[in-house]
Amino acid sequence: MEELQASLQPRGLTLSTFHDKGRSLLAARDFYPGEVIISQEPYLCVPNNSLTESRCDGCFSKSNLKKCSACHVVWYCGSSCQKLEWKLHRLECQLLAKLDKERRKSVTPTIRMMVKLYLRRKLQNGNVIPVTAMDNYNLVEALVSHMSDIDEKQLLLYAQMANLVNLILQLPNNDIKEIAENFSKEECKLLLGTYGLLKTLCRKGSSELRPLGTGLYPVISIINHSCLPNAVLIFEGRLAVVRAVQHIPKDSEVSISYVETAASTITRQKTLKEQYLFTCTCVRCNKLGQYGDIQESAILEGYRCRDNGCSGFLLRESDEKGFVCQQCGLIRNKEEIRKIASDIKALSDKASSSGNLQEAIVLYKNIEKLQKEVYHPFSIILLRTWEKLLEILMQLEEWKEALTICRLTIPVYERFYPGFHPLLGLQYYSCGKLEWLLGETDDAIKSFTKAVDILRITHGTSTPFMKELLMKLEEARAEALFKLSSREDS
Repeated sequence: MEELQASLQPRGLTLSTFHDKGRSLLAARDFYPGEVIISQEPYLCVPNNSLTESRCDGCFSKSNLKKCSACHVVWYCGSSCQKLEWKLHRLECQLLAKLDKERRKSVTPTIRMMVKLYLRRKLQNGNVIPVTAMDNYNLVEALVSHMSDIDEKQLLLYAQMANLVNLILQLPNNDIKEIAENFSKEECKLLLGTYGLLKTLCRKGSSELRPLGTGLYPVISIINHSCLPNAVLIFEGRLAVVRAVQHIPKDSEVSISYVETAASTITRQKTLKEQYLFTCTCVRCNKLGQYGDIQESAILEGYRCRDNGCSGFLLRESDEKGFVCQQCGLIRNKEEIRKIASDIKALSDKASSSGNLQEAIVLYKNIEKLQKEVYHPFSIILLRTWEKLLEILMQLEEWKEALTICRLTIPVYERFYPGFHPLLGLQYYSCGKLEWLLGETDDAIKSFTKAVDILRITHGTSTPFMKELLMKLEEARAEALFKLSSREDS
């Protein structure tokens, strides 16, 4: 790791090792909000193609795609992307072309990742692809596999996947156990820093987070988790970029979040343990069981007081027959809550399986009505329903109602995504686009400005996404000035 350490030094970074969390990335100088801490192209990546959707292997675009005529698995948007990937795909293509049609259906993105991992190692060993301090197989080997912590069912799955990879590769001296261990590294470490959740903003204001592809970024994967991170990981195309969202003093550890932070400590801990096989000990998790943590968890995932004028949160009674409001002392019957929760579940099951948007919107509105009776106004459960309503309303082009719902989400986002959080910035952006579409220019300017203030820190200002946002803000300001001058002239 000496070469990596030397490569990180000019970037103001250094590697260190802690007994409780292994390798860590430390700041060798002060970093300030908005500064790029580190960026990395993927060691390798694949799009998350399916039977219904395909993307270019080079740029992940969906436009002008043509399937590779030899292997019938990989797609490209043009010759430039095909040339970019050719050194690696030439070998992969030969292997995939030998598989029968049924076997090719088993070649999932995860299987392809592992096949490409070993082919890239082979090409780097043969000096066909250059090796650098931040781009070499040794960085993958250095990641912890956690094989001893994985249950028997998962181990069996890794073994089956490793056998398929070995069958495809047909290389001598392949170690099945090593392949299985690399699958566990993907699940437990590599993908947490590499799974490309890319925000796409639709033409008239809607937004969604969708995983477009999977990539291996072994240096960025060294960055450890915190439920109160000082940095954020953003993807600019295939490039992974880590930016500071707080002042990071020299000798401090750089951290990002691996999981959804708008969740109770117990929920976050459970998710981290199941997906990444560790127990978080960050400053936020260390408050587990303290009054502030109990209050936050009860608001996020618990119930509301039956007095509509009270903003208190509920905790279970000692005899477990009901829930007591911690503000006014009113008791809420457990059976009443159970009945409403049962009705919500029945409606949710029906809504999730409905293929009719008009029917779904009615169902989700009924769910929202029931949830307002039982959940706290800042409940993450109620927020998810609003997000689903917003998504459907956007598809139905019900812009005014969509804006009403979008505005309801803002206070909840502000509470649970504080500071420079990209999701808060993106929600302001969505709100601004709807306001502008409906002619509410002054409100749109306020929303766009708030979005810019956050997203310039998390996304910088030079990406196409940010240039579009800044352009919309300037156009909205120009429109407001024009309206003002028109009123003065009249």
